[in-house]
Amino acid sequence: EATGKKKSVIVGPWGGNGGTSWDDGTFTGIREIKLIKLQYPDEYLISVSGYYYPVVRGGSPVIRSLTFKSNRRTFGPYGVEEGTPFTFSIDGGQVVGFKGRGDWYLDSIAFTLSNAPSKSLLQKVQKGLYRLTSIAPKSKSSKAG
Repeated sequence: EATGKKKSVIVGPWGGNGGTSWDDGTFTGIREIKLIKLQYPDEYLISVSGYYYPVVRGGSPVIRSLTFKSNRRTFGPYGVEEGTPFTFSIDGGQVVGFKGRGDWYLDSIAFTLSNAPSKSLLQKVQKGLYRLTSIAPKSKSSKAG
């Protein structure tokens, strides 16, 4: 039975067990991460990769580097690309939330994934009208007198 609700799945975590757990929640899409700004709703995250590695010898691994890829651009890498690599990408979907563990460092990270946004009928009509008005010849108004 179709309910119309989007289903989401969590992938990860990558990294270690240190720190306190956190969860930013699940949304319809990610709009901004402090260092990057997406052109929401047309741009959305489809892939994240990075590295995790202990900062101190014998310690728990922490996230050392992150690279974000949207359906339009790549952001990063941020941090040091050292240690164990991880990567995931989602075909036909998007990242809609983050969770993990952290304290002094970002100890681990996981991602909530969902279906890619579908454009509403209104958005499609608006885009079509914009295209029509931008290519339509401009009429010249004649003034008498």
